[in-house]
Amino acid sequence: MLWPDSFEAAALGSVASVQTTNQAASAYRNLAAVVYELDKPVGRSFGDIELYTELLKDTSGLIFEPAAGNGRMLISLASKGHAVQGTEPSADMRRLCERAATAAGVHAPIGAGLFSDINAVEAFEAVIIPAGSLQLVTSPQEVRDTLERVHRALLPGGRLIFDLDSLRGLFETSPSARSWAIDDGLITLSELVESVSPADQVRTSQLRYERWVDGTLTEAQLEHFVLRFWGHHEMSTLLELCGFTDVQLHGDYQHGTAITAETTVATIVATK
Repeated sequence: MLWPDSFEAAALGSVASVQTTNQAASAYRNLAAVVYELDKPVGRSFGDIELYTELLKDTSGLIFEPAAGNGRMLISLASKGHAVQGTEPSADMRRLCERAATAAGVHAPIGAGLFSDINAVEAFEAVIIPAGSLQLVTSPQEVRDTLERVHRALLPGGRLIFDLDSLRGLFETSPSARSWAIDDGLITLSELVESVSPADQVRTSQLRYERWVDGTLTEAQLEHFVLRFWGHHEMSTLLELCGFTDVQLHGDYQHGTAITAETTVATIVATK
C-alpha cells in the first residue's frame, strides 16, 4: 500500500539501484520497505482504519486485500475478529506483515500476488484496496480488468471498498523531503516530480531513499513512482460498466461525508 503524499551495496554518493513502478506496486526493496514501515507501521491510522472498520462491521465472511503491504489494515481487521487474507508482490513487505501478525497474535495469511492474480470466483464477502493502491495500475484497461476480476471474486452482495486520491493531486508537483531518525543514523526520502500527463492523468516521480551514518551516505535507492489519478464520477461510471451497483462515496474518511472540491481522499464502496 502506498500514498503519494507519504511515499514511501553502499551507494557512497551514487544511486544503488533503479526500479520502475507499475501495477505490481512498488518493489519495496531494502530502504523503500524500511521507510514504509517507519511511515505506516501496523497500528497507525490516517482515519482509514476507523472508516473501514465501520463499513465492515457487519461483514462475517472472508475479507481479501490485494497489495496488503506490511499488513497495516489487514492485521487491524483481523484483530477485530474478521477473517482476512491478503496478497503482496514484495517479499520484504510480506515478511513485515507476517512478523506483525505473529506479534499481534492474529491469523492474517498473506501470499505473493498482483492485482492480475485475482482469479477467485465468489470467494469473498469484501475486497478492500485502501491507501490509493489501485492508482498504481496506470493503464485504464488494466484497471477495468482488475475491477472485473474483483467483481467475479465477490460473493453476491459482496462489496469492493477502496480509496482514491483527489484528481487535484495530479498537479501537486512541489519537491518534498522527509527524514526518520534510526538507531545508527538517519534515513531520508526526497521526491521530485519528473512529469505530469494531464491527458493520461498520470504523474511520474523520482523517489530517492538514503541512509546516513555519522553524516556519511552509506546506502541509496532510486525508484520511479507512477500514479494514475481518477475523477470520482469517472470511476463510478467504470464500476457500473464492470457490473457493480449502489456505488457510494465517503469523503476524507468521514462516513457519509459528501465529496467536495476540498476533498483529498474519496473512499468508494461498490456492491456486486
